[in-house]
Parts: sequence; C-alpha cells; structure tokens
Amino acid sequence: MKPHRESWKTLINLPTQQLQTNPLRMPNNQQANIIKPTAGTPEKMGLHYRSKHKVNYDFNQLTQACPDLAQHTLLNQFGTQTIDFSNPVAVKLLNRAILKYFYGIQAWDIPENYLCPPIPGRADYIHHAADLLGSTNNGFIPQGASVHILDIGVGANCVYPIIGHSEYGWSFLGVDTDPVAISSAIKIIRANNSLTNTVQLNTQITAANIFIGILGGDRKFDLSICNPPFHSSIAAAHEGTERKWKGLGKRPATKLPLLNFGGQAGELWCPGGEAEFIGRMIKESAMFPHHCLWYSTLVSKESNLAKIHLALKKTHVADSRTIEMKQGQKKSRIVAWTFLNAMQRQNWCNSRFNQTQESPLPVSKN
Repeated sequence: MKPHRESWKTLINLPTQQLQTNPLRMPNNQQANIIKPTAGTPEKMGLHYRSKHKVNYDFNQLTQACPDLAQHTLLNQFGTQTIDFSNPVAVKLLNRAILKYFYGIQAWDIPENYLCPPIPGRADYIHHAADLLGSTNNGFIPQGASVHILDIGVGANCVYPIIGHSEYGWSFLGVDTDPVAISSAIKIIRANNSLTNTVQLNTQITAANIFIGILGGDRKFDLSICNPPFHSSIAAAHEGTERKWKGLGKRPATKLPLLNFGGQAGELWCPGGEAEFIGRMIKESAMFPHHCLWYSTLVSKESNLAKIHLALKKTHVADSRTIEMKQGQKKSRIVAWTFLNAMQRQNWCNSRFNQTQESPLPVSKN
C-alpha cells in the first residue's frame, strides 16, 4: 500500500478550516427547514419530519427558479402538475429547480448519463444522519463548519454535500474514483460561493480501496456517508433499468435503455453488489477505528441486512444502528456503526462540538 499522501490526489485543495468551538445552531423557534403543508395540501408519508419535500411541489415556484422546466411540466390523471419521469432531461431540470429553490444552488449540472439522484431520499439520509450525530451529543444536533463529513462516492452531482451544508452548515470531503465525476463536482462547487470553502474533493486512485488512502494521520471525520453501487453486474443493472421503465409504463427505445435517472457503471454496479461493497467498507473501517465517530451507508436491499449485521459483529464494533427510511412506496435503510464506546463517543463530542450554545436543534423523536 502506498503512503497516505501518495494514494490520493487532491483536485480541489481548498484551505481546511480549523475546528470552530462555536458551531452554528438553529433556534427551536426558527426551524425554517421544516415545511408545513397548507390546508388541503397532501403530505408525503414516510419522509423525515425536517424534510423540505414532505408536501407536493409548487411547480409555479419551481419553474420560476428554473424556467426551462416549464416546457416539461404536465398534468397527471389527478390534475396535478408533474413531469414525465421517463424523460432524463425533465428529471435533470426538476433537480436543478429543486436544488435552487430549496437549497440556494444557483448553478448545477451533470454530464450526460451520470446519476441524477432523487433529492428527497438524499435529504432524508442527511436528516437521519444528523439525528445520529445528535444521539451521541446530549440529544442536540451539531451544526456548522466544525462538523466534518466524509462522502464516499460523492458522484458528479455532489448532492449530499449540497444538502448537508445547506441544512446544517457541515463541511464535506467528497471522494470518488471517477475523474469525470470529480471534475463535474468541481464545476458545481466553483459555481456556487456557498460551497467553495466548505466542500473539498479527492480522487481515490485505487478503485478497490474505500477508506485506505483517505483516512489516516490527523484527518478525522464525525461521520462518513455512502450510497454504494446496488447491482452485482452490468447485466443486473440493465435488468433493473428495464423494470423501472416498465414501472413508468414506457417501452425502451433501445435494447439497453438508459435509466431516467442515469448512472455510470461505478455508480450502479460492482462485483458482488452492495453487500460485497459494504462488507469491504466495514473491513476497511476497522483499520481506522479512531478516525471517524460514525461510519454509515445506505442499504437498499433488505435481504442484505443479515450479512451486513454479521460482518459488523465479526468486526467487533462497539455499537451499530439500523435506521429505517421510506419515500412513498420505496423503503430503504441506513446502517451505521462505531468503534468507540459510549464514553469515547461522549468525549469526542465534547471536544469537537460546542455544548454551551443556547437553544440547539433537538434530535428527532419520530
């Protein structure tokens, strides 16, 4: 294995801010990120209570944020404005509008055929991760640039850092093996002043590695997040794509159709699928037990949980959590683990997060 500083290349080496002792807190009476439905507006079930996406979108507001979206809006059978989710152009423009309207992102784009993620599910991961951090921080969610998050597989869309910084002011290091994805994320960061001093990007040179070459030395993170490749092969990815097309009531125009949300090979599949990837993640995390307070990953397939829980047990983690999530009919979960015992976790929080700020944001009890 190469030495730490040689095993990754910094493509954006923005100055790393020193940990601040007074991170930003959101007063309870000013929880602006809680969107309450107006009378007669249906609320989407299952989303986190702080989600900005709990009610149906106002397309008049979204098209004002992104005028190009207007030509792709239509009325569904219930007379509600929506888009054709089988159209990748429409999906990208919807994401652009959502990121601008809800998260203040003035410029956002991704290369053709790269993953265009559904924003509500990504936001839910961030909100549940915030609750996880708060659960070991005397019940209060730590906020501000002093909270350092590691995003494994940041992708061309850079969505997790966008949401995490907008909602909680966190700092991010995004890592990816794909130089095109990193280049795209760089453009997003440089085009948005709110991100330029809070999001850094590294290329993972060795595709087989996850934390090796990233963690080590004095570099520590309060949380790592990951949305691992789901499929075990390119053929399985194509089968999944075809099922999604059928679910949308569409017939693919080609033998190997593009998914409406896009996705490159590294974003969609890896040998062994998500279970194998997460297994490697758990194994490598054990090499850096004191470099991250909480490791976490999204788990899409419920049948993989037994194998993942067994791997955590064999790795002798100090604690682990499985957090259920639901977005409409889609169910997923976050699995998180730590190698620090309760006292070590409390000491970590006491040393890195401010404990004296008045009226901090409480952890969700939902």
